Amino acid sequence: MSDLMDQISAQLMQLQEQKLFRKRRVVDGPQGPLLTIDGKPTLAFSNNDYLGLANHPALIAAARDGLERFGVGAASSALISGHSSECEALEIALAGFVGMPRALHFSNGYMANMGVIPALVGPGDLVLSDRLNHACLIDGARLSGAEFRVYPHNDVAKVEQQLAKSTHPRKLIITDGVFSMDGDIAPLPELLALCEKYDAWLLVDDAHGFGVLGPQGRGSLAHFGLASWRVLYMGTLGKAAGVSGAFVAGDATLIEWLVQRARTYVFTTASPPMLASALLATLKLLETEDWRQQHLRQLVQQLHDGLATLPWQLLPSETAIQALVVGDNQLALDLMADLLAQGIWVPAIRPPTVPKGTARLRISLSAAHTTEQVDQLITALHAAAAKYFAGEDGKAPALQSKEKIEEAS
Repeated sequence: MSDLMDQISAQLMQLQEQKLFRKRRVVDGPQGPLLTIDGKPTLAFSNNDYLGLANHPALIAAARDGLERFGVGAASSALISGHSSECEALEIALAGFVGMPRALHFSNGYMANMGVIPALVGPGDLVLSDRLNHACLIDGARLSGAEFRVYPHNDVAKVEQQLAKSTHPRKLIITDGVFSMDGDIAPLPELLALCEKYDAWLLVDDAHGFGVLGPQGRGSLAHFGLASWRVLYMGTLGKAAGVSGAFVAGDATLIEWLVQRARTYVFTTASPPMLASALLATLKLLETEDWRQQHLRQLVQQLHDGLATLPWQLLPSETAIQALVVGDNQLALDLMADLLAQGIWVPAIRPPTVPKGTARLRISLSAAHTTEQVDQLITALHAAAAKYFAGEDGKAPALQSKEKIEEAS
């Protein structure tokens, strides 16, 4: 017992030495641009509440109404007695919102991908995965037992090479719609064209695109104007939608298969109906108000203009996710601490969440942010850059070149 605990203690110490140790911070009050973190008021650019709906009065009222009608818990799996009329209404509404025949609600996005992929493919089949995909796609692919191959980020030519030589009975391409740490958008039209050409499926994890991209926030498929029975679309409901959970939408036959065979759906207690009530309110807001997406796009442009002269690279992104790559783990932590000392919280993201050598500040913009708050962040980052700017060569400590960053990613 002591040897086992000594090993774990040593591994924890190693994480600290490598500047990879993670620390939770206690947040008080509702999510929003202004949070109380560890007891201190803070301007936050840290959460995924991209439309500022997590504390919206309409969602709170709908959840309260659902609580009165359905109580607190679902108390059973959906296939026993946990599938409420409210969840049924939500699935119908979600399918209609993203323009697909049918949708299936999951407790969260991780569980959705962990259930969908093994239900579609297994030993003898092929899964092709973008190198920067979220962990839940990677874990779902490994769990399936299918042959798992990783292609370079957004490299459509490499995907076609793999598909062209494949003799697998089932082939599945899996990709984020919007990549969670870079903020760029997957080449979905090109990937779907390859699926059509080589008889494959495409699973799009649109956790960071749903609610943000496309007309009225209908997602990355709508952003490109795509529709196909070959696509399974996964959207999460705890980010731009402001509540919790996830859904998978697609061809009605495929969705029925998931009802029967997605283990993370079959063998888990259903989500509380009051969450479905709140999400129905979200969809009404998305369908009737699009000013939030417009304001968010304006904030993205403001940030890019304001940080253009920094010595660190702000990755190109038209989404709410803005990554300021600094390279060094310790520098990312120091910058986070400097900003926090000024009352601004931007999380430092380090390996293994991002590739080695690409540690960064992940700036999350929200439609709830004001232009003045974004200006405050811009000013603080310029002050931090001046602090770390050193030497006549015009480079900041531990700053990596754009070429090295691209090579690492």
